[in-house]
Amino acid sequence: MKIAFVIFEGMTALDFIGIYDPVTRLRTMDFKPDLEWEVCAYSAEVKDSTGLHFTPTRVGEPLHDYDMVIVPGGFGTRKLVEDAGFLQWLRSAEPCKFKLSVCTGSLLLGAAKFLAGKTATTHRNAFNDLRRFCPSVVDRKIVDADEIITAREVASSIDLGLYLCEKMAGREARERICRQMDYQCSL
Repeated sequence: MKIAFVIFEGMTALDFIGIYDPVTRLRTMDFKPDLEWEVCAYSAEVKDSTGLHFTPTRVGEPLHDYDMVIVPGGFGTRKLVEDAGFLQWLRSAEPCKFKLSVCTGSLLLGAAKFLAGKTATTHRNAFNDLRRFCPSVVDRKIVDADEIITAREVASSIDLGLYLCEKMAGREARERICRQMDYQCSL
């Protein structure tokens, strides 16, 4: 399995790190030794909403060769939903089997037309914004709509990461990763 972790200017760092940490443990803890990932961005310069710098491993390259694309949220999403270049780049993930988002990252999935006819969630303060792109917005921590999986708010990124661990490697993997992280699993 090959994963693209998407990052962008103005993202919320925990949206990215919260899912990145448990998912990458699938490889480092030998549950999925063949798991691969890249940190992908449309631009070379990426800072979160507080100015923390991130360095992508891939810049501007199409996303179509990944099995899974994961998009964080943050205030930067509000500008990017109108950025034709960014959305065209994100749409290159169309052939990917899974597309996931944390928090307002669902706005980007919606603007890229991945949420048509789907049910999704986002930060409670952005429910109305998401309705612009998605017919069914619900107030649940994680919404699994087959190839589209969305998580509600910032801290749910960790829960989504652990949810993916179970989906990809089973319940025992999730439980062992929870213990390794000293995290109280709520799923």
